[in-house]
Amino acid sequence: MKTPPSIFWFRRDLRLSDHPALLDAVERGRGRVVGLFILDDEFLAPAGATRVNYLRASLEALATQLNGALVLRRGDPAVVLAEVVRETRATDVVVTGDYGPRGRARDERVARALARAGATLTVVDSPYVVAPGVVRTKTGSPCRVFGAFRRGWQEQSFTAPYDAPREATFERVASLDFTVFDDLPAPLAPPYFGELSALAPAPIGPAGEVAGLERLRAFTATVGAYDQTRNLPGVDGTSRLSPFLRFGALHPRTVLRATSGLNAGHATFTSEICWREFYADVLFHQPDSTWRVLQPSLASLKIDRDARAVERFQAWALGRTGYPLVDAGMRQLLNDGWMHNRVRMVAASFLVKHLHLDWRWGAKWFMWRLIDGDLASNQHGWQWTAGTGTDAAPFHRVFNPTLQAERFDPDGTYVRRYVSELADVAAPQCLQPGGGTGLLRPADYPAPLIDANHERQEALARFAQARADAAVAS
Repeated sequence: MKTPPSIFWFRRDLRLSDHPALLDAVERGRGRVVGLFILDDEFLAPAGATRVNYLRASLEALATQLNGALVLRRGDPAVVLAEVVRETRATDVVVTGDYGPRGRARDERVARALARAGATLTVVDSPYVVAPGVVRTKTGSPCRVFGAFRRGWQEQSFTAPYDAPREATFERVASLDFTVFDDLPAPLAPPYFGELSALAPAPIGPAGEVAGLERLRAFTATVGAYDQTRNLPGVDGTSRLSPFLRFGALHPRTVLRATSGLNAGHATFTSEICWREFYADVLFHQPDSTWRVLQPSLASLKIDRDARAVERFQAWALGRTGYPLVDAGMRQLLNDGWMHNRVRMVAASFLVKHLHLDWRWGAKWFMWRLIDGDLASNQHGWQWTAGTGTDAAPFHRVFNPTLQAERFDPDGTYVRRYVSELADVAAPQCLQPGGGTGLLRPADYPAPLIDANHERQEALARFAQARADAAVAS
């Protein structure tokens, strides 16, 4: 009797090269593999249409690499995998590890279901250079701040990228076609989104491993200047690799190997890869940190939640705050499904510390609109900016949106690209609240939603009060 194939369950690893889990599946199946992706409504529910569309494009690219042999199913993974095991007589299911809280719980449930069906779930590798949970302090505890994590991370032995499987046959098993995406239920939007949830998704860019490798090759030519250009949103100074990393079209091993070097640009980019892995490690050890503040002293921070707060949130999400750099970033998010990282920090700070809104509202909106929405990086990046996260003393950091614009977009290239009302307004006027003052102020651009200086003082007072309340309570 013919040896049954193995099943490789694709997840956040939509590629063929640098893929030890796939290599393991090929070996277990003696060259015969069923490449399976499962559309799980529970995992799709928090994602807006933009990211779902990008997932579809990534899967279509993978299917092309597999000559159409990607098996697409929809449903509860525990049920679907048991069905595919029965159909193929497979006894081995191989996956790349998932270190998120819901993913870990799902995999435990899947492993039990497969055991009942006479198969085993084998976990190989991770979506990270160093798997979450590996880096520890000298006392063996999880790292609470980035500096300690980076030192431990740099001491690890980094594996070289793996070659793609050379002799593998991907079995053709009954599969849904990609029109299944057209029938997915509408994602679940929180009430404060209001009509924002009905906004059209952003057009998506190139997806898949081939496109990711092309982008990586282009970035390697400029990474040496990364430390000088990464904070300038008006120039193409960042890697733009985050969507490919998010869906596993590239493994960070491949990225790290291609971008390694001796100058400051290379070192700065390596540090960014390390930040991504740090946030995954924090989530691994503290799974409730996706919504619970990491600084207990700020748990009682006063946050606005009334109808006016919702109105302010929606103005922020639409890029109509009257603060040009913030608005440019929010409109880039709407238009491109992506936002420059420096501007992400400014926009997040504005929501929390000038509008006094819940960082979780902003994090939810980013996850809804971002192509590269990654739970660990997004939530902990928001906590860092909000002052509730892993930074040692962050509560007093308030980004001034006008000074940030003058420093990082001095000629207004970025602002004028995304804020159409200011396209013909020269710098520095186009960087000022309301697009400037007096007769030259554009009539169709909104006046400033708030007084930034006044609200900064209000934010500092609220943070001080929360810390005082925590001190009394302790």
